[in-house]
Amino acid sequence: MKKLAISFVLSLLVSVVSFAQVDRSQFPKAGPAPVIKIGEAETFTLDNGLKVFVVENDKLPRISFTLVFERDPLMEGDKAGMTGFVGEMITAGTTNRTKDELDEEIDFIGASLGASATSVSVSSLKKHQEKVLDLMADVLFNPVFPEEELEKLKKQAITALATSKDEPNAISGRLTSAMVYGKDHPYGEVRTEETLKNVTVEDIKQYYQTFFKPNIAYLAIVGDMSKTEAEKVVNAHFSDWEPGDVPTFTYPDPAPAEQNMVGLVDRSSSVQTVIDIAQPIDLTIGDADYIPSRVLNQIFGGGSSSRLFMNLREDKGYTYGAYSSFASDKLIGQFSANASVRTEVTDSAVYEFIYEINKLVEEGVSQEELEKAKANLAGSFGRSLESPATIANFALNIERYDLPEDYYETYLQKMNELTVEDINQTAKDLVNPDKLYITAVGNGTEIKDKLAQFGEVKMFDNMGFPAKEMAAVDADVTASSVIEDYLKAIGGKAKASSIKTVKQVMEADVMGNQLAIDMIYDDSNMRYIQKTKVGGNVMQTAVIKDGKGNAIVQGQTVEMTDEQLDAAKLGMFFLPELYYETMGYTLTLDGIKDVERTPAYKVIVTTPLGSTINNYYAVDSGLKIKNENPVSGDTFYSDYQEKEGVLIPMTQTIKSAMIPVPLEAKVASIEINPALTDADFN
Repeated sequence: MKKLAISFVLSLLVSVVSFAQVDRSQFPKAGPAPVIKIGEAETFTLDNGLKVFVVENDKLPRISFTLVFERDPLMEGDKAGMTGFVGEMITAGTTNRTKDELDEEIDFIGASLGASATSVSVSSLKKHQEKVLDLMADVLFNPVFPEEELEKLKKQAITALATSKDEPNAISGRLTSAMVYGKDHPYGEVRTEETLKNVTVEDIKQYYQTFFKPNIAYLAIVGDMSKTEAEKVVNAHFSDWEPGDVPTFTYPDPAPAEQNMVGLVDRSSSVQTVIDIAQPIDLTIGDADYIPSRVLNQIFGGGSSSRLFMNLREDKGYTYGAYSSFASDKLIGQFSANASVRTEVTDSAVYEFIYEINKLVEEGVSQEELEKAKANLAGSFGRSLESPATIANFALNIERYDLPEDYYETYLQKMNELTVEDINQTAKDLVNPDKLYITAVGNGTEIKDKLAQFGEVKMFDNMGFPAKEMAAVDADVTASSVIEDYLKAIGGKAKASSIKTVKQVMEADVMGNQLAIDMIYDDSNMRYIQKTKVGGNVMQTAVIKDGKGNAIVQGQTVEMTDEQLDAAKLGMFFLPELYYETMGYTLTLDGIKDVERTPAYKVIVTTPLGSTINNYYAVDSGLKIKNENPVSGDTFYSDYQEKEGVLIPMTQTIKSAMIPVPLEAKVASIEINPALTDADFN
């Protein structure tokens, strides 16, 4: 039987020197590496190939069982997102228990149960271990994969995906993965609405039948249990589990860029740019560069005293924080340095990132930086040993990565022995400053030309796909002509101008709550009121009349400032394009942009006080399909229907940081040119 660590006792040697003998002109020499005394951990393997690790800890009467499946990464293709459903489907009911019954039994004993595409885990008090093992085995061996559960999960995933399409960090993650790994690699492919809809129950069953096999599984037991007891309970619950052949997959290694390359997602409403500078690296736990890379990252971008943080935040004030990582992986790792910065300093921030990367590789690190990093990491390592789960993870890593049995026992000694030369060589091994992928998510109009100094700028959409090639704007097209074409598209300026007053109610479902938005427009007299109701109760009211604006929230009235009123007036008209000229607004045509794969003219509308919105009009139809408002978020217009001779969008999908999911509001009722009184605006 293999012997592994179960208890780590960290003992630090403290050197005592006379105060008078301390030479403050020299950085103190590092003391001996802390000695890690190792107890024994125990492991055994069932005949079906299931490898079991027991980390005994009787300090608390608790026990946990974590089953991990070691399979190769998968290309999911037109079913991308399928593995994200596996865990929820596994726990959605068995042949013995419905989902509700399963949840009730778990809650009754205060236990927890969870699953994913590569794991199943339970934990409970020691006295309930037989019960949770029974539940774990039931979930593992008898899932029923209910169709209705998958449909619910798909709807949730599609909603979450819609939210992520407007979330800068999510967009940045997809863009970076697409550039570093490529779309034909498991780490580069993305889920779309189409791929999520393609997933069937049969796909989930096939995955389960293929990969849930004991011969690729590890079971970690942490808590109040001896090896002898573990052998008994594991054999009782898992010995009849049949092994099987599991497919393996190989993929070509992604190559670094041939030269520095810039990927940009144009998010016009952004006031910050999310920057990520990355490249693939060959780094796995146990590699010669692995421990040095932990030290290197601590110096470069591992915390608030790192080079990146001190430069971009403390010195330049470009960001709240700048960080880096050297991620290891059995398939392919990644070096990354990132920050969110103000739009106007985007190019300056990228310059500083590249400056620091070049400096790291060309000049290396100092002895003082090395010693500080070692001390910091040694402390973190020591604290991590307080958790038995960490020790179990170490045991799994030794098995999964074929590490020496004393790998973690000697971890601090190996780190302590690292020299400046070792760290500098690791920097040269892992980072190539001339082959970086530089990604940015932000206001393309403001930053695209500035980013060109760092490499060829390629445009991408918010899903990480190359943006559609947008044709150049014809010389005779202007912002005014785009507005004129829009008014023609909806029925003509005369018909549109005949609409003077409107009462409209829009309804939406927000996470199970019914939302209603009542709006009254009096365009001729420049009056507008909007009431937002939840469950029939008015939660918020906004009123513009007599040249003033008020917001009423839960009975409290707040008068709008001049700037707030100026911004609010951009949305006070039912058909605002009719009034841009009379309001003295400036219109700027900012080219043709890709809006959800539809080419659209972007028109920037600016008020005399400087408030702005961006409108997008489809090149082919002339209809307005999107509005970007820095206050209320992005609104997408669809389902145009004719009302009184004018095409009106009957669905508005709103994406805003103020709401957790996209809000799809549909017109429930609309009155054109109703008679209005002063009472309507009270």
